[in-house]
Amino acid sequence: MQNTAETGPDAPIDMTPLLDDPYAAYAALRDAGPVHRITGADGQPAWLVTRYDDVRRAFADPRLSLDKRHAAPGGYRGFALPPALDANLLNMDPPDHTRVRRLVAKAFTTGRVEALRAPVRRTADELLSAMAERGQADLIGDYAGPLSIAVICDLLGIPHRDRPDFLAWSDALITPDPSRPELMKEAIGAMLTFYTGLIAAKRAEPGDDLLSDLIAVRDEAGPGEGAPGEEGDRLTEDELTSLAFLILFAGYESTAHLIGNAALALLDHPDQLRQLARNPAELPTAVEEFLRFDNPYPVAIRRFPTEDMEIGGVRIPAGDSVLLSIASANRDPARFPDPDTLDRGRDLSGHLGMGHGIHHCLAAPLARLEAVTALDALLGRFPELRLAVPRGDLRHRRALRARGLISLPVTW
Repeated sequence: MQNTAETGPDAPIDMTPLLDDPYAAYAALRDAGPVHRITGADGQPAWLVTRYDDVRRAFADPRLSLDKRHAAPGGYRGFALPPALDANLLNMDPPDHTRVRRLVAKAFTTGRVEALRAPVRRTADELLSAMAERGQADLIGDYAGPLSIAVICDLLGIPHRDRPDFLAWSDALITPDPSRPELMKEAIGAMLTFYTGLIAAKRAEPGDDLLSDLIAVRDEAGPGEGAPGEEGDRLTEDELTSLAFLILFAGYESTAHLIGNAALALLDHPDQLRQLARNPAELPTAVEEFLRFDNPYPVAIRRFPTEDMEIGGVRIPAGDSVLLSIASANRDPARFPDPDTLDRGRDLSGHLGMGHGIHHCLAAPLARLEAVTALDALLGRFPELRLAVPRGDLRHRRALRARGLISLPVTW
């Protein structure tokens, strides 16, 4: 794959290899150069950063803004969301990002996450018992997906009756049907109506859940909507709704893919699967290697330079879209020797599986707890787990920013 960093925006590279065989494509791009021009998911050109040192520095560079108002006119189009779903941490810079993240952290406490350990295990065991009765299962549709949605819905206090609708809306957004663009618009409208009604219900009758805590942050933190000052800060109504959307939508997709990708890595390495089944105390370290080895988010959310700048010696104009490849950085041999080998004993410090800098994943402790618990329950129940179809029959979602299996048929 050629280096196109110097050929300008009129010659973006072919995206097909990045979708069909991403790790081989990233290796070729790293060898060819640090930064490349590609076509983004919205059809617009973007700069893809591939080497570890450049990606890590860019994560912490304040000149790279998440605020879409810094995008060049006529450039980035992105995901069309109404303001009530778009005012979230993935579109904010300081000082708004600092304010909102601090307020959310007050509700997203370590104690609340730890309190989910037993319910996560209970749900995992129930799903595995249902699988055991059938003798084979799809680990995505029967386990990773239902477990992830149950955990996030329990965290936010979403009633069981609403969960099937949410799954349908999420699928319409995650894997849109190009022949039916109206489905995405309908899903966005339905989600906005759902969140607005749910917040009204929780405001009237608070529960012991994260959404009720976020509403309290919105309503009780102090006078003024987002006024500066430690005592006066609070969430706006759009920020509250957008945070509920982000936590539910991103938390469901990313954790389901993390569990599925980890399970596939172990199925590809049956000796390591058996070792972890015998030694589940090693699972927390193993999850860090799974995050490095096959991350559910290969590419971070787009960023926009607020001024002309250089990354890896390549000049990038202000307002252009910049994509930081977590997947490529985590497979960079300059940082992780023999990076294509699943090695739970390697030095995993500094991996970028949960991001880096002020935008590192706020829900990282929950994702780690859920993955460790899910894998512990799975390997404890089925230590002889194996694929039920030829390896070549497995298919991943064809998306630049999401790395996950469509299905993972297994038997035991």
